[in-house]
Amino acid sequence: MNRIHRLTRREALQLGFGSAAGLVLGVRTEGQTKRPAGKTALQASALHSLGAFVQITTQGDVLIACSRPDSGQGVRTSLAMLVAEELDADWTRTRVIQAPFDRKYGPMDVAGSSSVRSRWTALRQAGAVGRSLLVEAAAKQWSVNASECTASRGVVTHPPSLRKAQYGQLVAGASKLPAPQSAPLKKASEFHIIGKSKRAVDTPAKVRGTAVFGMDVRVPGMLYAVVARCPVFGGKVAKFKPDAALKVKGVQQVFEIPSGIAVVADNTWTAARGRDALEVEWHEGLAAAESSASIRAGCVNALAEAKTLRTSGSAPASGPNTLLEAVYEVPFQAHAALEPLSCTVDVRPDRCEIWASTQFPSTVHADACRLLNLPKEAVKLNIPLLGGAFGRGTNSNFASEALEVGKRLGKPVKVVHMREDDIRHDYYRPASLHKVSVGLDADSKPVSWTHTFASPSIWGYYDPKTPMPQMTETDGAIDMPYAFPHVQVKYAYVPSGVPRGFWRSVAHTPNAWVVECMIDEIAAATKQDPLRLRLDLLTGAEITGLPPFVQKPDAKRLRSVLELASDKANWGRPMPPRSGRGIAVHASFGSYCAQVAEVAVDNDGNVKVTRFVCAIDCGFAVNPDGVRAQMEGGIAFGLTAALKGAITIDQGRVKQSNFHDYPMLRINEMPAVEVHLIQGSEELGGVGETGVPPAAPALCNAIFSATGKRVRKLPIRTRDLRV
Repeated sequence: MNRIHRLTRREALQLGFGSAAGLVLGVRTEGQTKRPAGKTALQASALHSLGAFVQITTQGDVLIACSRPDSGQGVRTSLAMLVAEELDADWTRTRVIQAPFDRKYGPMDVAGSSSVRSRWTALRQAGAVGRSLLVEAAAKQWSVNASECTASRGVVTHPPSLRKAQYGQLVAGASKLPAPQSAPLKKASEFHIIGKSKRAVDTPAKVRGTAVFGMDVRVPGMLYAVVARCPVFGGKVAKFKPDAALKVKGVQQVFEIPSGIAVVADNTWTAARGRDALEVEWHEGLAAAESSASIRAGCVNALAEAKTLRTSGSAPASGPNTLLEAVYEVPFQAHAALEPLSCTVDVRPDRCEIWASTQFPSTVHADACRLLNLPKEAVKLNIPLLGGAFGRGTNSNFASEALEVGKRLGKPVKVVHMREDDIRHDYYRPASLHKVSVGLDADSKPVSWTHTFASPSIWGYYDPKTPMPQMTETDGAIDMPYAFPHVQVKYAYVPSGVPRGFWRSVAHTPNAWVVECMIDEIAAATKQDPLRLRLDLLTGAEITGLPPFVQKPDAKRLRSVLELASDKANWGRPMPPRSGRGIAVHASFGSYCAQVAEVAVDNDGNVKVTRFVCAIDCGFAVNPDGVRAQMEGGIAFGLTAALKGAITIDQGRVKQSNFHDYPMLRINEMPAVEVHLIQGSEELGGVGETGVPPAAPALCNAIFSATGKRVRKLPIRTRDLRV
């Protein structure tokens, strides 16, 4: 792994970005295995700041701070591209460092596929201001008007005199000039970095195993801890005996913290053995009565009390000629982080330093100030890479536990969630139950759509008294885009003690699955081609009845991705027996995605996904290769959930514990994936989550095409598909 070294105060000030952190992760010469005597390669050439995000060495190397955590969505690359483009930097001489938490960088939290969209203007402006300062420095040096100078790929040129200067020759002077409030931004036609595919900047380090994730952080004198938690959600310690744990060689301390009992040792495995030896009695609490069956029964009962969230058009006066009805069911889902959650802290009486792979650094920093009663400036938060589990990093309980342990120890400690801890004490995607009714007239044309569903909600978990628990549950359902003369969407909240949290694409995943599978059911019932039905229902569609805070999907863009995906997949081409092709489309996070799945199902009901074709319209794609990677990853995420994942509850406990009973999609199960982009000029959309929602319905619709059997309950079960 990359060597993590402490900086002297002088070195920290030279690096600028890390001055508030006291650590630099991975800033070193390629191939370097230990810290050199004296300065690092970057420090050997003086660094000069051009604003919060940009530093340039006197040799012309550009260092850009990434102000958002990266959990695999590629923002270290895409955000740096925004700065480098307007700076007119030489991309081959550009390096990226993760910024520590600091309010000077603006909002640093990551959620809702918003990183690039929200920083599109601000980061380009940062680069443009840097370019302006460099041009001004060159103009002063040459005693010419700045308007006569141009910047390109790390060089400022004065065309009338043919004089040129590298950025490294100008940065010392530029850093002393007053920065303008703003600078002109480029037109899209002038881009040479934005919109061009770039390899992820951290790929080489990840391939070599030198990239620094939270689990890789090491601090001199560091101890390790794990926490024994009540197996029932919300349960508390009644009493415990630490004697047996303390007899395990290497275990140093055992004590209670708010979430359970911390066992501190020389290493993680010893801490885990000490925890296993603990004698604990728990107050299990009310949640001990809950089970998957009781939660489902609560959803069934709640459907009758569902509140109407959207109504548009009028129901047929005489009622429909035919009524199609279906019930769909999705389970709780865990994040199942590939990198186990961890947090390292060094708590001292007057200061604290934290290393946390978090999506919400603002929450971790605020929690530290509150728990330790320290001023903001005394808490330093470093953000290593996150090892996947999109959404899990929005909950900072793993950092709070580390702070509680570190406060007791007064020395560095890493608190680790073992795999079993993570899966049994996660914040889960809510389980939900859906009933959809579609009315057909005498000519078999759809005339009404009623979607009623119930679930424990995410918002209801965070705020049990909220009057709007549906806020986190209705995306993808309330904005159903198809043109039915009458539409009604209703939701019912079901209280539960099971913790809920933001899982990749949040409500869009279950709701897209329900909507897109039901559209296929209409096509089958009316003997129409599923693609043709979708295109017809999106022609001239006027979506009405949406609440004011809900974004209206663009029917034209939905049609465009449907047409592109179906064309590239050769929609309509015959398939072999027990093989099928399915399609789905969905709008989420400002982007539009259609997918076509191809599957083969053997007589025993085993599903082999052979091919996925994806079309994505995210407006303007900053890094097309990064967009493709997110679609591929999103499809893998969606297929895993549809084929594998289900968290089940019994007596308030999660029954699953590791990848043997909560499996992931294997490499040999991953289909060939083709991704096709519509590079548009529309406002930027998100891509980190957009590829997930269409995957499950495209798969299930393909299974129906292959077998004639509908999948209305996830995960898919082979016994339901046997001949």
